[in-house]
Amino acid sequence: MRVAILSDIHANREALDAVLDAVHKVGPDQLVLLGDLVGYGPDPVHVVEKAAGLIAQGALCVLGNHDEAVVLNRTDMTENARFAVQWTRERLAPAHFDFLARLPLSLQSEDRLYVHASAERPAKWLYIRDVDAAERCLSSSDARFIFCGHTHMPAVYYALPGRRPIHFQPLDNVAAPLSALARHVVIVGAVGQPRDGNPAACFAVVDTDRREVTMVRVPYDHEETERKIKVAGLPAWLGMRLKIGR
Repeated sequence: MRVAILSDIHANREALDAVLDAVHKVGPDQLVLLGDLVGYGPDPVHVVEKAAGLIAQGALCVLGNHDEAVVLNRTDMTENARFAVQWTRERLAPAHFDFLARLPLSLQSEDRLYVHASAERPAKWLYIRDVDAAERCLSSSDARFIFCGHTHMPAVYYALPGRRPIHFQPLDNVAAPLSALARHVVIVGAVGQPRDGNPAACFAVVDTDRREVTMVRVPYDHEETERKIKVAGLPAWLGMRLKIGR
């Protein structure tokens, strides 16, 4: 079985459309969206409606912290994120809010758990940036594979029975093995706002039969997204960072 997993689209239409073209070529058995459909980017309506259409076709989708912030009008965020939340709220229709509000914090399918941030208190939106956070994540679930987004940086942590997790940095577009003996936390990177120094959109393809994961990078027209961010009156940095992947 092959599963394509996307996270942190952040209202970036150009990135999402390019990634979905790449996903179509892969032809996965399952598509999963790990939240943060909105926030930062200029096309929240397009992304929310696209996500709703994908779910209608069988995709899975969980809630992200920016999705929650838009629904609840949260203000405990960075200045740019807070501005983008308010801007987004002014553009969504009631049906869009209802859609986001219904998204679950996590979903489990067989031995795979899907969650935006961490299995450790999912509603607290904790970051997995080191082995300690990965260990707490693994301790909070019995799933063999936990797939997360939130950090905007692809990474893999694996833990053998009775051992602490080990961090592994997968190469772009190269299949990395998933041990048959270990449990794993897989952070799938970001579609709409990568922060690992590579501006190309990122998503993961997991092959459960071959026991491997590939971080797929997809170049897209980030200059068009930056232009739209400027025209929309969103903070300029939100566009500038797209071309440096930070």
